[in-house]
Amino acid sequence: MAEAADSLPPAEVLLSKRVQEMVINQEEPPHLYICRKSGEAADEEQQGDVSSDPLSHFPVIDISKLSSSSSPLSDHDGELQKLKSTLSSWGCFLATGHGIPTSFLDEIVRVAREFFEQPMEEKRKYEKGVEDFEGYGGDPVPAKGQPLDWSDRLFLDVYPEDQRKPKFWPENPPSFRDVLQEYTVKMRMMTEALSKAMARSLDLQEDCFLNQFGERAPIQARFNYYPQCPRPDLILGLKPHADGTGYTIILQDVEGIQVLKDDKWFTVPTMSGALLVLMADQMEIMTNGVFKSAVHRVLSSSERDRISVAVFYTPEADKEIGPEEALITEERPQAYKKVKDYNGQHWGYYQQGLRAIHIAKV
Repeated sequence: MAEAADSLPPAEVLLSKRVQEMVINQEEPPHLYICRKSGEAADEEQQGDVSSDPLSHFPVIDISKLSSSSSPLSDHDGELQKLKSTLSSWGCFLATGHGIPTSFLDEIVRVAREFFEQPMEEKRKYEKGVEDFEGYGGDPVPAKGQPLDWSDRLFLDVYPEDQRKPKFWPENPPSFRDVLQEYTVKMRMMTEALSKAMARSLDLQEDCFLNQFGERAPIQARFNYYPQCPRPDLILGLKPHADGTGYTIILQDVEGIQVLKDDKWFTVPTMSGALLVLMADQMEIMTNGVFKSAVHRVLSSSERDRISVAVFYTPEADKEIGPEEALITEERPQAYKKVKDYNGQHWGYYQQGLRAIHIAKV
């Protein structure tokens, strides 16, 4: 990692190589991947900036209790209240009782791992350009001075179906496409149930968020592979950020993701069958700041690799979204204005390592 500054390969060159490839070839991590100072991770631990006991702290919500038809009224009301307070303070939770069998979630992780374990030439059939978004590779080139992430990913538009680009959908492993199609159907059902429950928790008409998202609200799937990293003290799997979507649903095989709360990083525990639900900027806007968009990051590890599958649920790009009228009161004046295609604007800030939510503030 001691290359002379003038001989450093530019980000474009590094992003045309896969991190997994560098690990297989036992190459030293290039300078552009370094995003932390030596000793910074240890300092965080020492100063108590990282919580060491994830399961005792981290909020868990049983989604099956959020539907009044399937649980006793006291359970239903209690869980709705818990949902509201959790999203107002944490901006995220582990979801159980969502109705997706653990065996099927294991199958998604399995096909994702099988895809990334294939020879490089097989994966390159689905390769994206360095500046493109969809397909196999790394994220587009960030702004000068921004670190690269220690991960490879396959990014796919999965809904609406007429927006899919089949050339990026892997044919191997053979079950990949069918499994992703089934997961997309289940994610559509889960986003509908969650959007209604979040509205009810705020005493709003239950379809109000669904109406803001729109009938053709895009759903995208991002399969992430985080290879082992020789310097987890200096390199992150994914830099700190908040998503520009409505919200995000994440499946992970082992721990690695952390969320920021009260200036402290909390590791999201792995719970069999649980999915992480993360509020993003557009839900913060729609709830007039009641729900918090969760800042999060992914650690790298020298001991093991990691798979995650993130599903992004975003309002239609041409639809104007804004705070629900009923959430604008004398006690809580309007904090955000109406915005359109916020996700596109958010990406420009993300590439510079910045948050974008200030552009929507009144």
